[in-house]
Amino acid sequence: MTGDARTFLTRVWASHVLIHHADPERLTAFLSIEDADRLLTESGIRTPAIRVAKDGSVLPEAAVVQHATMAGRLVTGLVDARKALSLYDDGATIVFQGLHRYWPPLTSLIARLETELGHPCQANAYLTPPGAQGFALHADSHDVFVFQTSGTKRWEIHADGGAQDVLLEPGVCVYLPTGTKHAARTEESASLHVTIGINQLTMRALVRRAIAEAVAAVSDDHLPAGFLDDPEALTAALATRLAELAGRVADIDASAAVRAEQDRVLTSRPSRLSGGLLDRVGLARLTDVTELVRRPGSPCVLREGPGDGRLTVLLGDRTLEAPAWLRPALEVLARRETLVPADLADLLDAQSRLVLCRRLIREGLLRISP
Repeated sequence: MTGDARTFLTRVWASHVLIHHADPERLTAFLSIEDADRLLTESGIRTPAIRVAKDGSVLPEAAVVQHATMAGRLVTGLVDARKALSLYDDGATIVFQGLHRYWPPLTSLIARLETELGHPCQANAYLTPPGAQGFALHADSHDVFVFQTSGTKRWEIHADGGAQDVLLEPGVCVYLPTGTKHAARTEESASLHVTIGINQLTMRALVRRAIAEAVAAVSDDHLPAGFLDDPEALTAALATRLAELAGRVADIDASAAVRAEQDRVLTSRPSRLSGGLLDRVGLARLTDVTELVRRPGSPCVLREGPGDGRLTVLLGDRTLEAPAWLRPALEVLARRETLVPADLADLLDAQSRLVLCRRLIREGLLRISP
């Protein structure tokens, strides 16, 4: 994401409904109607990756699944494509849930968004037949970006004290802040749209995490017997503990708390390992001139390690411990999108730089360029 895009998001996020027109082909590439067909009819997709809604209600899972066996064991939640298509013919909306976990184009997009925004994100898609409505007027508990990839859908959006009517077609994007009421209905054509949900990390939650240790230090004594009749003793005891807690809270290092929050986010994201098997197969052919690329959305943040001479590398889903003398080389890797091992020649000898690149390929930070 460019600096201009980041500035744009900072200005508009959690403020107003926005409508943006983009290149239809770029948006369709994230999930086309052909892609949706393959997922539904050829991939062996299972619930809860699929759910079906009609006239504002989610249909029971049994309406869309079939029973099957694999190696003699029952496979549950397997979507029956014939049942799903029949429900679609009857006016139901088919929802592809959690696409960021299994559909590569959206996995990559979500990884980049999470890195730029610092907030967890998710992706769903909604396939609705002509003349149908999947969900009644409602509001989401998180911000969403919506973009159309096939057909059209007419949206009723309630914001700023009024309602507006918006026709989504390929290339049209809408941003809806948390709590914006909306409903959508197709007209003559079927519709496929993607929603990107931003599950915001909040200041209240950060404060709770920041003071958790201070609260845990409060003694866990039982409340005194008889406080219902004589609350004064309990009042005094509580006042003392609150004063002590206030002192400990006042001593909390805000910078350290923010750093801890950064570290928590940068080590708790889902693993992004698309192509990891191919990379391992290619390790035997790695040379000083093999082109390597940073995996999209993969952070590389350096921290001082737990002991002298150690370095901690935050990789998104975990940490990596490394010798501190690797810091200059890792700093190069942290700011480069592409490189060859020979680019580290001024910092590491030939064997060391190949060993480092192999390790970071296995860890998922780097990929061998296809």
